[in-house]
Amino acid sequence: MTFVLAVGTLCLICGVLAGLLTLAGRFLNDYGRCRVLINGGEREFEVDGGDSLLNLLTQEGLFIPSACGGRGSCGLCKVNVLSGGGPLLPTEGPHLAAEEIDAGMRLACQLKVRNDIEIEVPRELFSVQRYRAAVASIEDLTGDIKRLRLELVDPETIVFAPGQYIQLQAPAYGENPEAVYRAYSIASDRRDSRHIDLIIRLVPNGTCTTWVFTILKTADSVEFNGPYGEFCLRQSDRPMVFIAGGSGLAPFMSILAQMAAEQNARTCRFFFGARSRGDLFLLDDMARFERELPDFKFIPALSDPAPEDDWSGETGLITDVVARHFPDCSGMEAYLCGSPGMLGACIKVLSEHGLAEENIYFDKFA
Repeated sequence: MTFVLAVGTLCLICGVLAGLLTLAGRFLNDYGRCRVLINGGEREFEVDGGDSLLNLLTQEGLFIPSACGGRGSCGLCKVNVLSGGGPLLPTEGPHLAAEEIDAGMRLACQLKVRNDIEIEVPRELFSVQRYRAAVASIEDLTGDIKRLRLELVDPETIVFAPGQYIQLQAPAYGENPEAVYRAYSIASDRRDSRHIDLIIRLVPNGTCTTWVFTILKTADSVEFNGPYGEFCLRQSDRPMVFIAGGSGLAPFMSILAQMAAEQNARTCRFFFGARSRGDLFLLDDMARFERELPDFKFIPALSDPAPEDDWSGETGLITDVVARHFPDCSGMEAYLCGSPGMLGACIKVLSEHGLAEENIYFDKFA
């Protein structure tokens, strides 16, 4: 009985302390109005201090890329802070090179605006827009991957480079008290400017993917901003290797549509890693690209095929499959899309087999 009373008392004390801290945050952390100066005065506005720079810029219609939705894990939301940023935070250091730190680079999602601040951002971000769209269709591709087709409403068209991504907004719902943004590559042909396709894989307890898989319905209204990214086909004559797994197929759908439209004759081998046959999808599209492109081959590989898969294709880790096909990668280009772990393993193998790191291109979605 004494133990139960002690535990109850401790819980009560913790609850009171948490409440006091919340109240203190509200009343003591009042930073007042803060002035944000961008690119020497090209943009300027005042905001209530206390929120992250990323959120405040988004509220003002200036969208900074953030593939992880502001969680500090992707390192994409870099801005150059000229003054007013305060000391570098431990959460920023791992994502910044020494020369970037010396130049004043910061992560906008981690930096809290507590006073007047002056920053520099790439001018092309001024042209990134907010879009409103309607869900045209939701299609099951595998047990945990869906294709989401969006029809543009306002504005009615979008211009993007194949390989770029957008940031989809999941509104507040259930136990998620505020809207969040998550990055998804565009998986559609850029010639259809009225629609974009997204390929979304269910992440356990993922705020945005749970919303897509359990709440979102055809004809619902959604918002996104973009496009972002430099993961685009380079103009060269080098043979190309594409590597992806799961929803990492998305940007290659758009890139391959571009190549087919241009009748691109470059040598291209697309290695796609999956666990079992049930994890493969859009195989008809890959077969169509093989027919339409002069020198393109799609090479799926299963890491753990089941007996009922009746699989006679490539098996093993996708890195091992690539190494078997290309023991010498010198003079090639590589385009990768997947998890940070997959990217790291692929970069290591490709580099060991002679592919120059400056010719390896990817967007890291963390």
